[in-house]
Amino acid sequence: MNTYHQQVEEAASFIQGKLDQNPDVGILTGTGLGDSANSLAISNSISYAEIPNFPKSTSPGHAGKLLCGDLSQHSCMVMQGRFHLYEGYTPLEVTFPIRVMRTLGVQTLVVTNAAGGINPVLTPGDIMIIKDHINLTGANPLIGPNHDDWGDRFPDMSAAYDSQLISATQDAGWTLGIPIQTGIYAGLRGPSLETPAEVRYLATIGAEAVGFSTIQEVIAARHAGMQILGLSIIANVHRPDRPEPIRVDDVLQVANDAAVKVDQIISTVIKTI
Repeated sequence: MNTYHQQVEEAASFIQGKLDQNPDVGILTGTGLGDSANSLAISNSISYAEIPNFPKSTSPGHAGKLLCGDLSQHSCMVMQGRFHLYEGYTPLEVTFPIRVMRTLGVQTLVVTNAAGGINPVLTPGDIMIIKDHINLTGANPLIGPNHDDWGDRFPDMSAAYDSQLISATQDAGWTLGIPIQTGIYAGLRGPSLETPAEVRYLATIGAEAVGFSTIQEVIAARHAGMQILGLSIIANVHRPDRPEPIRVDDVLQVANDAAVKVDQIISTVIKTI
């Protein structure tokens, strides 16, 4: 049986055989945000099912396609859908696409997600730059033997999200007239949504939004030396003193509505790279 390292190489080789140019930018879209890279001039569309060793996306709002093409004068690959711990995948499986991206030459990674707001100043539909995160998943994709050619045994996480990309995103929001928030994202394993008591706890430790993704991928990307921009689309806002049920359809709708703005922001930011 091939090792994980060999499986990554095999998947990357398959994708590379379909490309005219290796990508330098990767975009990982979250729930309902598959249209957040509509500005991509697509040259190739590959189903995840075609790619050797690739996991299958089972969550609603995740198309399960890899798109390659040009965006803002950069060669780019876009993952329409990601993998989650709550689907039963291991941290290595969740981060498999990140390893493939880096093997293909991606240096800048944009990750998006749909998140629940904790900070009461947030409103549904807001776009929040992730300035830092809190890993509450109980998992880490770097556990186990370290591949020294992929990164250091103990990667620094003091600036996981790139300050220049954050500044460029704030400038893009100003230029485009799109309000941009900034905050700390807490990642949970899921899939059960947060209780009011858990929301109060998350607020106490400094979290301003919460979701079930992103953390594992960012750790792997930092291990690989990538520059990272994280964007959360606030799908709902938790009110622990007045809790209301959360419907997946509503989350998808908010994310879909925000996708055009996210696309504009990402396209503008990539021009500055």
